[in-house]
Amino acid sequence: MVQGSQEICREHSEFLQCCMRINSGIEVESNASSGMGVSEDCREIFLELQRKKTHRYVIFKIDEKQKQVVVEKTGAATESYNDFLSSLPENDCRYAVYDFDFVTEENCQKSKIFFIAWSPSISRIRAKMLYATSKDRFRREMDGVHYEIQATDPSEVDLEILRERAH
Repeated sequence: MVQGSQEICREHSEFLQCCMRINSGIEVESNASSGMGVSEDCREIFLELQRKKTHRYVIFKIDEKQKQVVVEKTGAATESYNDFLSSLPENDCRYAVYDFDFVTEENCQKSKIFFIAWSPSISRIRAKMLYATSKDRFRREMDGVHYEIQATDPSEVDLEILRERAH
């Protein structure tokens, strides 16, 4: 129990230190206003998903050493929504885009791109802060996204939710 309490205290301390640096202006330029950098791969892979339909989804992660968002995984156009959900880590944050195909009531084939900010409730506080402060800048790089979803557990990104939003 002491080990768990120490971990919680350490994460809480990191969170407070991060907040103090942001409030004092030390990290405002690097993280809060501009966010992490974005690798060129992210833009290229997103365009492949959007224009060429070569990917069903793309999962991105923040590489703290490189101080930028990078592509972690791409899902082939044939992969299912369950494949996508199982690719999201249970205990760490990620960004993702998902190309959702559906048929309208008029029997027209349509596609909508969803941006998903994945932040599980059990992920580290530092990771939650890092992803939250970098999201807006990264999201702006994904020109052509139709809808945005912020989720902390799989029920918040259920396939029915995407269907409702897309129609």
